[in-house]
Amino acid sequence: MDRTDKPTRTSLRGAATRSALLRAAAQVFRTVGFSKAGVSEVVAVAGASVGSLYHHFGGKADLYLALYEEFQTRQQERTHEAVVEARGAGESDPTRLMNIAARAYLLGCVEERETTRLFFSGDGPPGFDYQLRERLTGWTDRNVALFRKADEPVDEALLIVVSGAMLIAVAEVVRRDDVDARRLADDITDLLSTLQPRPHEREAAAN
Repeated sequence: MDRTDKPTRTSLRGAATRSALLRAAAQVFRTVGFSKAGVSEVVAVAGASVGSLYHHFGGKADLYLALYEEFQTRQQERTHEAVVEARGAGESDPTRLMNIAARAYLLGCVEERETTRLFFSGDGPPGFDYQLRERLTGWTDRNVALFRKADEPVDEALLIVVSGAMLIAVAEVVRRDDVDARRLADDITDLLSTLQPRPHEREAAAN
């Protein structure tokens, strides 16, 4: 029985340590910024050891990226739930569904304002800004896909415009108080909903 329980206890303890390190990293990064944060500060807040941090993570950059992945997962869940709820209520218009997804993403940023600022402040590991743009472009692509038929190519211009607008929109909404931020999120997503993909080249030629 002892042999069976020991791995489980170790695994639970390891998971608890990992969670504590992530919570501590979030606190330290928000307080002093990523570039000024030190591993020693994180482990002190977590009540852990430097060895335990390097057991679970490669360093503070890995902590930052792990926090971002958790944030992105929550954002994906928010947008997915919003679209599912809208479809369940009878909404089928693709433009409206994209509008709903974009609004849910922005409101999630408002709800997690301090966490969002951490990732959209420009103070992250080397190369993170590029990764952030790529992930937001990927998210936008999945939503722009609501516009097109299965055999239609991506309208790259539309994708760039929408993803760029969302990147700027996030930075703006988290600077405002809740009421103003939510009003701005509504205005932005209403404006985005007026964008339409250009006709496919073959369709344009036929016309």
